[in-house]
Amino acid sequence: LWEFKLLKKEVMLSPEIGQEVIKKELPLIPKLPGVYRMLNSENEILYVGKAKNLPNRLKSYVSEKNHIIRTERMLSQTKKLEITTTVNESEALLLEANLIKKHKPKFNILLKDDKSFPYIFISNHKFPRIERHRGAKNKSGKYYGPFASSLAVNSAIKTLQRIFLLRSCTDKQVEAGNKTCFNYFLKRCAGPCGGKINKEDYSKLVEAADEFLSKGKSRKIQSNLSSQMESASEELDFEKAAIMRDKIKSLNIIQSSLTVSDANLIEADVIAGFKESGKTCIQVFFYRSKQNWGNQAFFPKHDPDDKLSEIINSFISQFYENKTVPKQIIISEDIKEKKLIEKTLSKKENKQIHITTAKQGSKLKIVNLAIKNAKNTLNRKIYESQNNKELLDSISKKFKIDNSINLIEVYDNSHIQGTNSVGALITYGEEGFIKKRYRKFNIKNEKFKQDDYGMIKEVLERRFKRAISEKGNYLTFPDLVLIDGGKGQYSTARETLNDLGLNEIPVVAIAKGKFRNSGNETFFHNGREFKFAKNDPSLFFLQRIRDEAHRFAISAHRAKRSKGIKQSLLDQIEGVGLIRKKALLNHFGSARAVESASFDEIKSVEGVEEKVAKKIYNFFHE
Repeated sequence: LWEFKLLKKEVMLSPEIGQEVIKKELPLIPKLPGVYRMLNSENEILYVGKAKNLPNRLKSYVSEKNHIIRTERMLSQTKKLEITTTVNESEALLLEANLIKKHKPKFNILLKDDKSFPYIFISNHKFPRIERHRGAKNKSGKYYGPFASSLAVNSAIKTLQRIFLLRSCTDKQVEAGNKTCFNYFLKRCAGPCGGKINKEDYSKLVEAADEFLSKGKSRKIQSNLSSQMESASEELDFEKAAIMRDKIKSLNIIQSSLTVSDANLIEADVIAGFKESGKTCIQVFFYRSKQNWGNQAFFPKHDPDDKLSEIINSFISQFYENKTVPKQIIISEDIKEKKLIEKTLSKKENKQIHITTAKQGSKLKIVNLAIKNAKNTLNRKIYESQNNKELLDSISKKFKIDNSINLIEVYDNSHIQGTNSVGALITYGEEGFIKKRYRKFNIKNEKFKQDDYGMIKEVLERRFKRAISEKGNYLTFPDLVLIDGGKGQYSTARETLNDLGLNEIPVVAIAKGKFRNSGNETFFHNGREFKFAKNDPSLFFLQRIRDEAHRFAISAHRAKRSKGIKQSLLDQIEGVGLIRKKALLNHFGSARAVESASFDEIKSVEGVEEKVAKKIYNFFHE
């Protein structure tokens, strides 16, 4: 009802308000390319636009009479206009994309779930190292990708290690050259760390890996492996033949996971979209070295009336604002700013970028596959959103909450006897879990570190005090707060929010049954206890989001504990002083190696008696 009233109010407001603002500013605006920003009375950016000629573009808001509803709503709220001129239209395009991603104006098409993608990285060392990389490419070496997920990269690296035997051990281990890493014995490393291979022979392995990753020369590699296997068999070296056979199997595995495309796309991204019910899914397929390196789905935020071509147009400029651009971008729809985007991205990457719309042949097949994926993914998301909305509405009815629930925040704590105490917050909305709204809180108040009630109080105070003081720049308020706990935890949460003046935010606590069995939970809200039937979908839903909060809290606690161990790993163990610490490090080489050592191995270190060895072993394995 509140949203309807607000929408009605916006529609009733006149677009002439914004038009008058533009009219006043027009005589002062130079006839140059640039970016304009429309702001409301609270200095919030409503819309970011670009233009080849700023005055000409802004005049269209004043001269045209029949604007679409979204533009009229935007103009009715516009109280201020800001201008930034640029050298050319390409710079304006890049600046526009940057500002949209930074400020997320409500009247722009927004790329959500934006993130960097993982790459395979091979370093420029004497004995190059293979590893996963995400983020800025500031290390010297070669990058291969992007891959759609970390899982795909990790799987590819493991398989590549079996085929090419590239090291993943540290530089210090290689420089020392006196201890062979475990991967060598698993036939996943050529053994430079133990001096098992010289630089020239290792370089050949690196060259073969580069040929496979950058040029897709799998047939040549497979032929060489087959020849080596046959030669080894003829020489009755069956162990070597078996190793070559296993490498061929691994090559087949990675070939099947990185499907070779019929279109022979050496370096291309395929971008296709599907729009239905006012929502859109865009699928991006990554093709490198004639292989499909995975795909990722995106759900841009936009007005229901926006055309698919407009959405894809805006998506491309925002998507590549902070990513490496391939030589070819194949799209499913003709876009208005194709030439401008090509020119801008070519200048950004210092190479020629081509954007083409697939019309026929093998490229059209790939685009149609991407469209099919986008359609299936969107339909599934719409179905899930409808189900989620029904579940959220059922929660409102069950607990007799007057306002509709669109956003739930769930809180949980984790600690072991007051150590490494962490509070966790996860968020659930109509589209599922909202990972970007997850937060962890390291408990600062020493009095609260063993007190569940105190931890809840500290976490809620820190979360909502910041939201109150940084309104508009922090997390918006939820429609429901769900606490993992019983009546006491409910009372603490309710009192904390009331003290902050947030009486209107409902609180529900979820307590496990007497025997902690799933399905016997008791819920507390407004002085009443609630139960659900064991087969009630609402109960399963609440259990699921409670369990996700618990998982996140546990993972945050373990990460904190692990970090503490790494920082002062051996110093935390009673009975391990400076002399014993030195003896352990000299024997094992690192504190991490002590962690993975057996009890007998620790006991064998000079100066470490059985009693102390037991303490060290138990510290890492309790």
